[in-house]
Amino acid sequence: MSAVGAKVVSLAEGWIGTPYRHQGAAKGIGCDCIGLIRGIWRELYGEEPVAVPPYAPDWAERSGEERLVEAALRLFGPALPLREAEPGDLLLFRWRPDCAAKHAGILAGPDHFIHAYEQGAVTRSALVPSWRRRIAAVHRFPGIAV
Repeated sequence: MSAVGAKVVSLAEGWIGTPYRHQGAAKGIGCDCIGLIRGIWRELYGEEPVAVPPYAPDWAERSGEERLVEAALRLFGPALPLREAEPGDLLLFRWRPDCAAKHAGILAGPDHFIHAYEQGAVTRSALVPSWRRRIAAVHRFPGIAV
């Protein structure tokens, strides 16, 4: 695991227990899966990656666009093969093959990931086959300038 990956996992673990709040991005107060990633980005790099406009819970279904995938490409660079995934990497999930990617989490180990669980809180979940087959992309956080 890289130094950045270890830092990302540590930061993500600090968000565990944060209640789920649609469009939220505040540790301990509330966040959704996008807010979790935004919060980790802020803690790593000192500022928001981009301004995120308001979005409805069904934004992916209504737009038909791969907004989450496109944002990941802009901010993180090209996707990696799943076999190269390491702890600290961003995971994007697609509920069905014909739908846009709509969920995000942080790989915490070979068989676990951390994500904001709707109607719950930020949690560590087992990366069981039903989650693993929904992975749409893997991205690595950019390095941190020293």
